[in-house]
Amino acid sequence: MKKIITLSMFFAACSLFAQEENKLSVSGSIDAYYQTHLSAADNSGQSFGTSFADRTGFAIGMANAIISYEGAKTGMVADLVFGPRGVDAAGSGSDLYVNQLYAYWNVSESTTLTMGRFNTYLGYEVISPVGNFNYSTSYLFSSGPFSHLGLKADFALSEDFSLMLAVMNETDVYDNMTGDYALGAQLGYAGQYLNFYYAAVGLGLEIDYTGGFDLSDSFFLGLNAAYADNDGEGFTGAALYPQVAVSDSFSLGLRGEYFDWLSDASTTIDDQDVLALTLTGSYTLDNLTIKPELRLDSNSQDVYIDNDAAATKSLAAFTLAAIYSF
Repeated sequence: MKKIITLSMFFAACSLFAQEENKLSVSGSIDAYYQTHLSAADNSGQSFGTSFADRTGFAIGMANAIISYEGAKTGMVADLVFGPRGVDAAGSGSDLYVNQLYAYWNVSESTTLTMGRFNTYLGYEVISPVGNFNYSTSYLFSSGPFSHLGLKADFALSEDFSLMLAVMNETDVYDNMTGDYALGAQLGYAGQYLNFYYAAVGLGLEIDYTGGFDLSDSFFLGLNAAYADNDGEGFTGAALYPQVAVSDSFSLGLRGEYFDWLSDASTTIDDQDVLALTLTGSYTLDNLTIKPELRLDSNSQDVYIDNDAAATKSLAAFTLAAIYSF
């Protein structure tokens, strides 16, 4: 009897050890918002020329559930999204969107291989509002890739240096019917990243810098700059993200962005550039984050209309967003 009890305790210990080694977790978020134009009628049908948060009145963003499994050397992530924010990122009419779906293998302590669909490594901002300070998104984010489908290899070269190399379908293309592929690379040093993307079709070449600095215990400065070109069409721009922690639960952040479209004379956005200023407050209460936001975009061309239905170069709006994460 004693031996049976001992064996039972041994198998129970092995089971607990296995559970500690292999970790299954579920996380996610939901977000909703209210937006009103300050310089135009809410029923004018216009919006900022960026992704997401482009509806007036009350609106929803997205709900997502992330299921991840972490083994001793392998793992996977499945990130499912429902709602307009995910649909806009997918570029399709489907309400349900597979945001990320990939498996990975930790080949060694310094090398990881990942295959599947993963969010882009380019840029400062991401699809999920949980990962951004500002609720609305920048022109740099909206003009670059959202996600990639392919194979990437991450290398930890040293304590500060990292390298990523990738081969992928062309940007945001998940059914490769043309046989075209893209190459990607990222060189990181102490939280600063220089990113490269190239495909013969679609986006073409993009060079992107993303980074940030803790200037004090309460003040952070983020930076993003990018250049993209495909036979004379593309964009260039830069954005600063100063953020200050006013208290443990409230922070203020400003996004100041300059963005210039590079295009030939046959397109409607030729010679357009825009200066966009976005001031966002972030108040956190447990898992709930409330974000009031003021945004003003000033374009070099009369692309908006004002309260009197006259053409104007600027559009201003107030947005109040609620984000709950778990």
